[in-house]
Amino acid sequence: MNQMTGIKTLADLKKKQEEVRARINLRDKAENPESLVQVKVAMATCGIASGAKEVMEFFVEELDKRSIDAVVTQTGCMGYCFAEPTVEITLPGREPVVFGYVNPAKADEIIECYIKDGELVDGIIPQNYDTI
Repeated sequence: MNQMTGIKTLADLKKKQEEVRARINLRDKAENPESLVQVKVAMATCGIASGAKEVMEFFVEELDKRSIDAVVTQTGCMGYCFAEPTVEITLPGREPVVFGYVNPAKADEIIECYIKDGELVDGIIPQNYDTI
């Protein structure tokens, strides 16, 4: 099968180039997740009911807008139903930190202070597990 079919203009070529670049980028992220900021949003029923979906969308959009290389994933219940929405952040080479009661404003503070500068912010839940 010829890869060049469907490419008739410079715009088509650029579009194809972006698609390939996006696939390579995705593969690199999947193969080296420890080199990136990892954001895990608890999306069990308790988290979703508390606004975790909005928080997850905020992280996805804002990390991309701010050009921060990160992988945002959803996870099940972390066991902190009282503090939902909860988010686990792992900076490269550091231990995971879990934040509770995360709304978009808190997520913004986490991105600006913790993810960008490594400064801890209020809302950390002491960990009682190894990893999720």
